[in-house]
Amino acid sequence: MSVLLHNLSREREMENVHLAVEEEDIYSGYNDYNPTFDSEELENDVGFQQAVRTSHGRRPPMTAKFPGTAIGARPLATAFGARIPLASSMGRPMTGAVQDGAARPMTAVRAAGYTSSLTRGSTFDPLGQSKGPAPPLEGKNEDTPEEKIKILEKKVNDLIEESCMAQSIGALQLALEKAKEAGRKERALVRQREQSGNAEHINLDLTYSVLLNLANQYANNEMYPEALNSYQVIVKNKMFSNAGRLKVNMANIYVKQKSYPKAIKFYRMALDQISNAHKELRIKIMQDIGVVFVRMGQYSDAITSFEHIMSESPNIKTGFNLILCYYAIGDRERMKKAFQKLISVPLGIDDEDKYISSNDDNDSNMVIEAIKNDKLHQMERNLKVLAEKYIMTAAKLIAPAIETSFATGFDWCVDIVKSSQYIELANDLEINKAITYLRQKDFNQAVETLKTFEKKDSRVKSAAATNLSFLYFLEKDYDQADRYADLAMTADRYNPAALINKGNTVFVKQDYEKAAEFYKEALRNDSSCTEALYNLGLTYKKLNRLDEALDCFLKLHAILRNSAQVMYQLANLYELLEDPQQAIEWLIQVLSVTHTDPQALAKLGELYDSEGDKSQAFQYYYESFRYYPSNIDVIEWLGAYYIETQFCEKAIQFFERATLIQPTQVKWQLMVASCYRRSGNYQKALETYKDIHRKFPENVECLRFLVRLCTDMGLNEVQEYATKLKKVEKMKEIREQRVKSGRESSSRGRREGSAGSAAGVSSSVSSPKMETDVKADSAHSSSTKGERLSAKMRSLPGSNEPYEASSPKEIDASYVDPLGPQMERPKTGAKRRVEDDDFADEELGDDLLPE
Repeated sequence: MSVLLHNLSREREMENVHLAVEEEDIYSGYNDYNPTFDSEELENDVGFQQAVRTSHGRRPPMTAKFPGTAIGARPLATAFGARIPLASSMGRPMTGAVQDGAARPMTAVRAAGYTSSLTRGSTFDPLGQSKGPAPPLEGKNEDTPEEKIKILEKKVNDLIEESCMAQSIGALQLALEKAKEAGRKERALVRQREQSGNAEHINLDLTYSVLLNLANQYANNEMYPEALNSYQVIVKNKMFSNAGRLKVNMANIYVKQKSYPKAIKFYRMALDQISNAHKELRIKIMQDIGVVFVRMGQYSDAITSFEHIMSESPNIKTGFNLILCYYAIGDRERMKKAFQKLISVPLGIDDEDKYISSNDDNDSNMVIEAIKNDKLHQMERNLKVLAEKYIMTAAKLIAPAIETSFATGFDWCVDIVKSSQYIELANDLEINKAITYLRQKDFNQAVETLKTFEKKDSRVKSAAATNLSFLYFLEKDYDQADRYADLAMTADRYNPAALINKGNTVFVKQDYEKAAEFYKEALRNDSSCTEALYNLGLTYKKLNRLDEALDCFLKLHAILRNSAQVMYQLANLYELLEDPQQAIEWLIQVLSVTHTDPQALAKLGELYDSEGDKSQAFQYYYESFRYYPSNIDVIEWLGAYYIETQFCEKAIQFFERATLIQPTQVKWQLMVASCYRRSGNYQKALETYKDIHRKFPENVECLRFLVRLCTDMGLNEVQEYATKLKKVEKMKEIREQRVKSGRESSSRGRREGSAGSAAGVSSSVSSPKMETDVKADSAHSSSTKGERLSAKMRSLPGSNEPYEASSPKEIDASYVDPLGPQMERPKTGAKRRVEDDDFADEELGDDLLPE
């Protein structure tokens, strides 16, 4: 049987023998393997299956020699002697077989899971999985003092971290609660260490962190006494190193409490405990000391601190503060020296040229693009902007003080700036010089100063021309304003202020479509230009494109949330769109910003009156009267309201005020007398009518009431007043006849002229009646509210009518539109109503100083 298996193995090996060819495939043979090791084909191996089914495959383990076999005798398989293994059916030598006379160590066999004591029925289990799962890991014993201390320390650290995170998001109260809880846990930790006998291992860093965080959170929540106590605990503990620096925090709290002497004391104590090695920290503390001295008004001490800083480590803020101190004490020469020091402070900023690519190296260009807008470059830009702001502010502050005139002072500052690294600020200082002339109302000097920029570079020329256009626009010299607006646009087409001024000059010429185009272009150049958006809304309203105007003002309201002008325009637009409720809502918002605006109050009263809510209308009209008691329309409405509600006595005070405002208008005095008459005070009414007759002797209504009152009261003056009344009426009739005859003669002349021209052009003839009707309509449409009211008030009861013939309804009907037709609200404030011809220089948003 063994020979048979051996032969089969040899045959399979021979099947894998290939003859070499001339061109051998270098990739062949990778999929070939010895069939001896092919265990998957053993089921199809006839010889192997036959050997398995014979008694040879079912023999028990050999324990002695087996006589009568083809193999012969072999020794026992022990670990201490060499043994000759039985060749397998596949021709593979058995594990542990003798090869080349050397025995293989048995450790290799045992490591693979085999054993020499293998018994019948045992399974192959090299990993020992039959023994079940491994026992679980031994858990930590949390009951030990060491483990409890570690857990408590972790909780304290977590609470400190949570407190800091809460502070970073603005939850100051939560941060304080976490800090307090961390303090309680830390004290419990200290007690536990002492109980366990490990008091010498107390974590001082953890205690310091807890106390410092608690003090900071107290300060953030403005609980200053508690914060000072916590800082004091840290400072007094000698075990904490460098705790003296916290006296700076204590000094800051005293500054917030305005305890400036204590703040100075603690700043100096902190300064004494900080070594000279920390130069930057010492400079900052010195700067704080100088600022506190300024707040105390001790400018000499502040100057000492600032001068020391400028000599040791100069910086922009300290240089500016030093100029302020010299300005406060009025030292001209030292102001000049300080300004020169401020100009020469090094900023430590690299040149902007390094951000400009100068070659075709792609790698360097990529680096430049990466750093062009990184955090460092942004910080450099912000520092440069801050320096320019301080220099400009200092120059504008000291220019009027360092010389006899501000112009000379500005010239000195300009010369100093031109010789420094901030040479581009010189032109801005020149423009500020012109602005100073404007503030002093010296327009000619301002114009002359701005005209000097016409030959300079485009940016400065555009700014100067923009301001000149604005000045001429305010002076209503629209031709010059238009000229300089064009010049500003030519110098810089992307200057939104120049485009706005150009649009304004077109607006006043009533070319609203073109004005809208300029405003749109300004918005394309600068989408945040609120003046252009406001003026575009006004232009759309002029063009009766109310929805587009509403859209403009709603966008503007999203930018300027508290602008009363914008909200007033929205209210006016909703009123034009016949939505009074929305108009009322917006006017209420206007009053939430400007509580005492009389025009907004009066307008709100008008809207409520149109809605039929008399009580609300009265409330807002009366508030308007309280803040501005000279508005005739409001006075008229209030007087009519009291007459309608049968409180004539209260109406008298309003009509008397109207009499004071318009003493030449007889209607107000007649209304005062009428109120006395309606209230039954005939004697006072008679005196009032007599006074009116002395001032206006030809007033027919006054004479009629005098006749009636004298007749009813049985006075002797009745005949005198009756005679005067006849004379006045006769003179009035003669006057009316003259006017009527004059009109008839003029109409005859027109008819004759029309008849003469009819022979030439017959198609243009119109009837006289039609012409008269057109004129009448025109006269009616142009009549003012005051004339309609006068006509109504003149219709007082005749001599044969009772005193109460003129009912309150007639008085109320004469009240028409107390505010009158409203144009756009002035952009400069909601203080007066704008008439039809008054909008150019008050409604349009102009730019005086382009940024």
